[in-house]
Order: sequence, then structure tokens, then C-alpha cells
Amino acid sequence: MSTVAVSASRKDAKKPKRRSDAAAGWGFLSPWIIGFLLFSGFPILFSFYLSLTKWNLLGKPQFVGLQNYADLMSGDSELGKTLLVTFIFTIINVGVSILFSLILAMLLNSKVRFKGLFQFFYYVPTIMPSVVMAGCMTLMFNPQLGIVNYVLKLIGVTNPPNWTGSNSLVWVVVAYASVFTFATGQQMLVFSAALKDVPTELYEAASLDGANGWQKFCHVTIPGIAPMMLFNVVSCTVNSFNGAFTLLYPLTGGGPGDATKVLGLLIYDKAFKSFNMGQASALAVVLFIIVAIIGALQFKLMDRK
Repeated sequence: MSTVAVSASRKDAKKPKRRSDAAAGWGFLSPWIIGFLLFSGFPILFSFYLSLTKWNLLGKPQFVGLQNYADLMSGDSELGKTLLVTFIFTIINVGVSILFSLILAMLLNSKVRFKGLFQFFYYVPTIMPSVVMAGCMTLMFNPQLGIVNYVLKLIGVTNPPNWTGSNSLVWVVVAYASVFTFATGQQMLVFSAALKDVPTELYEAASLDGANGWQKFCHVTIPGIAPMMLFNVVSCTVNSFNGAFTLLYPLTGGGPGDATKVLGLLIYDKAFKSFNMGQASALAVVLFIIVAIIGALQFKLMDRK
């Protein structure tokens, strides 16, 4: 038998095994695929369809085309103000959580005792539901019963502020709550792993060149963890847009007034208070498009760097 024939027979023998391996792989993936199609894929497509209809949860949806989008772009729409509040919340949430998680990671990568214990305590908020954490923050900043105003009275402040009743001070509460969201603990672990991969030789070379701590951070640490920085910024940005509702609804309810009314809260109001599922779905589509554009721009800008 020729060498070509032997090689062909071996390839034919491998085909059933490859098919079997592929079938096994699809079998293991099938639970996730089915779950995604049922609980994510179908709702996303159905939301796109509802955005083209008028529906109040009763009867059949009436097709209205792009009317819902036209209403959102009208002068009477809340979309513009809500988008501004959403972007303000996203900037605060991303900035605070990224900065705090990076500082924690750098501290935990230094020579400290009980490092694992600190990592555990800093990671605990990751597994805490946002509703529970927001409830704790509401109690802490309560103007009558909160521990924050109690401490302020102890140090001589006679009239402590109503934190969640002020359009400006409420953002202090939001920023403080952002430190304890699920993103901070996850990002801390990612940064901690990235910092361990930065070669120590680079720090030694920078020291020989006379670089101080800040220069080492800017020219060695930041470039060394840039890929993980991108990952954390993108994931935190997406989570800020999508997860704003779970944090702000129990914390501020969108108040005072509409000072913290983000896009997620507007979608909730349109869907379950006004029962306008068409406009709520159109807002959800707008949110989807914004998140997709921001994610694409962040990756594009990082590629250029």
C-alpha cells in the first residue's frame, strides 16, 4: 500500500472521532446556548419588536413603526435629561470604582500581613446583592437615624445635611455607594493579577535611572496593566449603564426630583408605571445602542494606544 493511501485512510479514520468530539462539545455548550436563547436572545429580539408597537400589556400590540423613537426625540421627551444623568452616574461610578480598586490592588501587592484576609473582605461586596447594599447606604445617610449625621453631630455640626434630599449631595452618596458595588471587588482581583505580571526588572531599571514612585507608576505600572485596565473600564462602563437601576432605585428612587433618574429608571417608569411598553422598549434599544457604541469606541481607542 502506498504512503498516500495510508495517509488517506488515517484521515478517514480520524473524521468520526472529530465529529464525536464536536458533538460532545456542542452537547456541553447546549445548556448555555438554550439558556441564552430563552432568557436573553428572545427577550432582546422581542424588545426590538415591541419598540415598533404601541402596547399597554393588555390586548395585542399595535404596530406604529418608528413613532416611539420619534416621540423620544421630541422636545417634550425626558430622554435628553435622563441621558445626561446616566452619563454623570457612569463617569462617577467608573472613576470611583476603577481608582479605588487599583489602589487596593497596589496596597495588597505590597508586603502586608494577612493579605488573603484583606482580599476576602474587599471581595465580599461582590457577592452582596445591590439592593441589600443600597439599603445599608440608605440607613447610613438617613438624616435622622443615620450614623453619618450622628458622627457629624458628635464633632460639632449642629445641622447635618439631608444627603439624599439635595441635588448635589446625593451624588456624594452615589459615589460612596459606588465603592462598594460588585465591580470594585472583581476589578481589584483583576488588577492584582495584572500587577504581578509586570516585570520587576522594569522597576529596577527605572530606579537606576532615578525615577521616583510617581514616575514608576506612570511609565511602568500603567503600561504594564493597560490591557487589564481596558477590560475593567469596558466591563465597568457596561455594568454602570445596565446595573444603574439596581443601585439607584432602592438608594434614591431617582430623586430628589429627577436628579438621579438614569435611563434604567426611566425605562421602569415607562413600562410599569405608565404601562407604555412600546416607549420602554424603544428606550431599552437606545440603551443597547449606546453601550455597544461606547464599548466599540473604547476598544478602538485602546488599539491606537
